[in-house]
Amino acid sequence: MFVKKIFSVMVLLLFVNNVVYAQLTPEQQAAKDKGLMLYNQHKAISAVPFLTEAAEAGDQEAQFILGEALRKNNRYMTSEANRWYVAAANQGDFYAMLRLSRESSDLCEVMNNCPPSTKTPEEWLEQAREIGTAQAKEGRLVGMYIMYLATGDLEWLERSAEAGYPQAQRLLASRYKEGKGFFILPWARQEAVEKWLKASAEGGNPRGMMEYVTVLYESGDMEGARHWIAQASETGFEGAIVSYGAYLAHEPDKVGYPLDRVKGYGLLSLLRELDGGGNVQVYLDDVLPVIAAKMTPEQIEEAEAFAAEWKATHPPLSFFPEKLGF
Repeated sequence: MFVKKIFSVMVLLLFVNNVVYAQLTPEQQAAKDKGLMLYNQHKAISAVPFLTEAAEAGDQEAQFILGEALRKNNRYMTSEANRWYVAAANQGDFYAMLRLSRESSDLCEVMNNCPPSTKTPEEWLEQAREIGTAQAKEGRLVGMYIMYLATGDLEWLERSAEAGYPQAQRLLASRYKEGKGFFILPWARQEAVEKWLKASAEGGNPRGMMEYVTVLYESGDMEGARHWIAQASETGFEGAIVSYGAYLAHEPDKVGYPLDRVKGYGLLSLLRELDGGGNVQVYLDDVLPVIAAKMTPEQIEEAEAFAAEWKATHPPLSFFPEKLGF
C-alpha cells in the first residue's frame, strides 16, 4: 500500500511539473507555435531554433518535438536529440520515453555511437508502462493509447478507441485492416474498419477523415466523401487540401463538386508555402498551370484573394506527422 501511495505521489509530481514548465512568455509561446508549424510542414531544420527557445524554457512538448527534429535531421539519435528526449521524459512525456526505449533499434546502434542515457531502453519502457498503467486505470484515453504503443497489446488500443480517443480509433481501424484482431463473420472486419474510421472522423482526426473518405468513395457515397474532404481541409491537412482544390477545379472531377476553379486554384496555391515539403511542389508545378490556362486574369486575382482570406482564418498547413513516425 505504501509503495502504491509513493507511486501515486510521483505521478502527481510529474503532472505538477508539466504545469509549471508549461508557463511560457508570449515570445516563447510564439516561438513554440512557429517551431511546431514548421515541423508539421516537414521543415525540421528550420524548426530547430524556434523549438529550442521553448524547450530551453522548459516546455515539455517543445522538448520532445525538438528531439524528433534533431534526430530526423541527422537520421539517427544524436547526443543533442537524446538530451531533449530525456528532458521531456523526465517531465512525464510518454512519447519521449517510448522513443528512448527504442534506441537499441536506432541507426546509432548500427553505427555504434548511441549517446549515453540516464536509463537503459528497457528502463524507459518500464517507466512508460508504469505511468501509462496508472493513467489507464483512471480512464485516461491517452494512457490507454500509450499502453498499446508500449506493449503492442491490441486490447489497450480497443479500450482507448471505445472510450472515444480519435487517434486510437483511426489506428485501430488500420490494425483491423492489416488483419489484427479476431472476427467470426468475414464481413464484420470491414464493418469494424468503417465504424472506427467514421468515429475518428467525427472526433476531428484529419487523417481519420481522409481515410473515411476512401471508404465512402469506394461505397459510392459521393455526398459523404465531399463532406469529409471539405471538413478535413478546414483543419489545414495538406492531403485534404490537395484533394479539395483539385476536385473543385475538376483536375480531375472525382467526387462531383460543382466546378469552381477560383476556389480550387486558390486552395492549391496555398500549398506553395510548403516549399516543396512532402514533394508537393512537383505536383503544383504540373497542376496549377493547367488550371490557370482555363482562367481569366481576374479569376486568378480572385483566387489569390480567396487564398489570403483562407490563410488568415484557418489553421496552418500541416502534414500531421505521426508522433512516433520515422
